[in-house]
Amino acid sequence: MKPITEYNDYRAYMRDFYEERKRVSYFTWRQFASLAGFVSPTYLKLVCEGKSRLSKPGIAKVARAMGLEGFDYTYFGLLVKFESAKDAAEKEAILRELEREARLIKVRVVDADAFRYYENPACPIVRELAPIMPKADPGEIAAHIRNKTTMLDVREVLQFLVKAGFLLKTGKGTYEQTEKSVKGSKEAIPLAIRSMNREMAKLGVQAIDTDGIEERNYSGVTMGIDEVAYARIVEEINACRKKVIDIARECQNINQVYRLNLQLFPLTDKVSTRGKKKETSNE
Repeated sequence: MKPITEYNDYRAYMRDFYEERKRVSYFTWRQFASLAGFVSPTYLKLVCEGKSRLSKPGIAKVARAMGLEGFDYTYFGLLVKFESAKDAAEKEAILRELEREARLIKVRVVDADAFRYYENPACPIVRELAPIMPKADPGEIAAHIRNKTTMLDVREVLQFLVKAGFLLKTGKGTYEQTEKSVKGSKEAIPLAIRSMNREMAKLGVQAIDTDGIEERNYSGVTMGIDEVAYARIVEEINACRKKVIDIARECQNINQVYRLNLQLFPLTDKVSTRGKKKETSNE
């Protein structure tokens, strides 16, 4: 059976535990429930089928029944809390706690790795910068990053990127990017990306005051649209982003790391339209 840290769904772990016990010995859902101290013989089966949820006391009972201790016990509890979280903010808080716990005991957790990579702007920046600065020490790399990143920050990020497989260390102070993509659960990845977009947007605001217009390109348009127009615009933005990525991949003499933020968001609530054509305002 896989280590619990390779799971991002506590129900899947419970099902695999049950199937593994059943494979090596006579084991039923009734026995599983009894082992955990539940009266209902079908309760845990219903939980695994998504028809019921574990209560807070139930988390401890089931974890102990499966022999989970230490970080594994904590991890199982956090998986249950994540699934039961009421909103995105609560889910983000649980992911941060999971990432902190994983770092303390130096274990790999898929969702924790993804959240850490996306939450910290230094991760993608250093991933791009380190390969083009061979034999540079963390202090030199930090000096090239404009958003107050310290030598210790860079050192820690480099260690994380290598351990997580996002960078390959080829020699002292030399790195290569890997083809590894950032993976996580279908719930964690959107939350992590939202966190990154928030942090990168802050850097974009700072750049208005710190960077000259010869180094940055800002433009925008305020416009009235409907759902159909919105869908068409999103399609065009996605196509543009892919073209930009292709141009970046063709670059042979990389000497700087940039961030492109593509933002399209509502400024008002919806109103009933009366056939009047609205004008756009360039900025």
